[in-house]
Amino acid sequence: MGTNKKHRVPFGPIGIIMAIGVVYGDIGTSPLYVMKSILEALPDNQLSRPDYIIGAVSCVIWTLTIQTTLKYVILTLRADNNGEGGILALYALIRQKFRWAYIIAALGAATLLADGIITPAMTVITSMEGLNNIVPEIPIVPATLIIVIGLFLIQPLGTGSLGKYFGTMMLAWFIMMGIVGASHLVHELTVFKAFNPVYAIKFLVHAPHTMFILGAVFLCTTGAEALYSDLGHCGLKNIRISWIFVKSMLIVNYLGQAAWIIDNPSIVQHGINPFFAMMPSWFSFIGVLMATAASIVASQALISGSYTVISEAISLNLWPNVKIKYPTNIKGQMYIPSVNFTMMILCIIIILMFESSSRLEAAYGLAITLSMLMTTLLLFLYFRETRKPLWFSIPVSVFFFIMEFSFFVANMQKFAHGGFASILIAGLIFFMMYSWFNGRRIKRHYTTYDQINDSYLNRINEISDDSSIPKSATNLVYITCANNKNALESKITYSLFNKFPKRADTYWFVRIRRSDSPYEFEYDVKTFIPGKVFRIDLRIGFKVGIHADRYVRLICYNMEKENLVDLASRYPSMHGARGDFAFYVVDRIFRNIELSAGQQIILALYNLVKRLSTSDTQMLDLDPSFAVVETVPLVNVHHTDDILSKLLHKSERAEEESAD
Repeated sequence: MGTNKKHRVPFGPIGIIMAIGVVYGDIGTSPLYVMKSILEALPDNQLSRPDYIIGAVSCVIWTLTIQTTLKYVILTLRADNNGEGGILALYALIRQKFRWAYIIAALGAATLLADGIITPAMTVITSMEGLNNIVPEIPIVPATLIIVIGLFLIQPLGTGSLGKYFGTMMLAWFIMMGIVGASHLVHELTVFKAFNPVYAIKFLVHAPHTMFILGAVFLCTTGAEALYSDLGHCGLKNIRISWIFVKSMLIVNYLGQAAWIIDNPSIVQHGINPFFAMMPSWFSFIGVLMATAASIVASQALISGSYTVISEAISLNLWPNVKIKYPTNIKGQMYIPSVNFTMMILCIIIILMFESSSRLEAAYGLAITLSMLMTTLLLFLYFRETRKPLWFSIPVSVFFFIMEFSFFVANMQKFAHGGFASILIAGLIFFMMYSWFNGRRIKRHYTTYDQINDSYLNRINEISDDSSIPKSATNLVYITCANNKNALESKITYSLFNKFPKRADTYWFVRIRRSDSPYEFEYDVKTFIPGKVFRIDLRIGFKVGIHADRYVRLICYNMEKENLVDLASRYPSMHGARGDFAFYVVDRIFRNIELSAGQQIILALYNLVKRLSTSDTQMLDLDPSFAVVETVPLVNVHHTDDILSKLLHKSERAEEESAD
């Protein structure tokens, strides 16, 4: 029983406008700082040199064409997981065959999340600098902090009511960029030479500070990875069609900025932003307001995308179970409090550390190059998984890897100037993912199971009928992780029979499994003893909220209607009332286990992450008044007794030898 409908966004004008608002916020705000960053890398007396400027814009155009259009829009978007995209969705498609690739996926996801933290700071502070040029009284850093903090604080309310305006707002933004760019383009038609890749090659060969300039050029495609992650929100066709319009407006604006720079050699200097400088004076204030609005939309898209990445990471056992909320009725829209406030704090720190867009450019772009490299590696594995011929998969993968590695080397020039910040954030996230994944693997190594056979069921019957044992509940529910429907973890056996035996009228063993399909919801029930002992298996997509007690109660009530179980209270004084429910979550503690130094470090990190993350009862959305968390030893108590016996025996032998 269940529903497993693939979530597809319908193709049409509304879907296209929505894609413009959701998908292209990051890449659509790149013109705010790309040409400014390129100028910063050129020598003082060469800022308006036509062959340099045309060559730089040619690099931008061909980066957008090869990296964004060819790799992501044409190739990578095909690798979808039931309509969902992103580096973790790509890993989910190949993990059965290439399980070791979790390291690649974790590194890519970590760097993408680090980019999501820096992008709001970068885009908003650039907009505030443009506003400061018009209204010098406005303090840049405080104004940026107010906008960024406000953006994070409205997340718990949900952005469903705002989402419908994002598309229209970004549509106006791209049209504005195209018109402003075209107004200067017509006065300097020589910039059309930039479409010839020869100018890009000559520029990279002859221009000074090539590596710094290449790092600046890369900023034009930083939103490509986010584009892939937003596949599930907007749909493949909507993204591809809207990209034709978006790319056209971006290129026209870049060409317009180049034309303005060539036409105004006396004005152009280090520190000037051609994006704002080329606007007519009467339009500057409106243009800055639109840039601010666009930067907010771009930041919102990356924040929402970060929630999706974390949700997917949870389902892939790469992130601890944290509380996920669904503040609106829009399908799949989520809010993760712990992620939201962590991103807000880190974003505030980044703004206070760097204080200007020029300094932030050094931190921006380095992390996302790593994410793109990891996507390329996973894409090659996907080609192998889908049996693409080697003559296709190897050249394509090597080509993109070389290109992205070149950008990575170029961006590494920024490391000491601020790039360390993004790498540090990405590194911390990666080690959290790595320690969580491997900590769980170590725990699984020590997990033992008991078969639910006749002897096991007889013991349950005996406890249920033993009136000398205080009753725990009418309906006793255990959360299990055993995939085998005829087995339970020994920790549940220990809790059920050894640690305060649990007497109940009806026993339920519930397995909740996150699936790679985003909107799946299925369940089935196995009956061990009619009317008394059952197992419920739930399969829930990573974009569907987990409300364990509500799901269990609804399933139980449906079974009662079918006369499969009696949920009435068995207490004589509660005649006619509903029976009570008690939900047990059993956790294992590490004691008396011999581990290697590496395993001890991983488990220490795992335990630290677990303490900092949300509890199991909150993650499962269990009513605290009905939930009980029990702890039992990781290793069976009898095994621990054996260890103690050996130690005692060894101690006695030592004493005897000493006495002799």
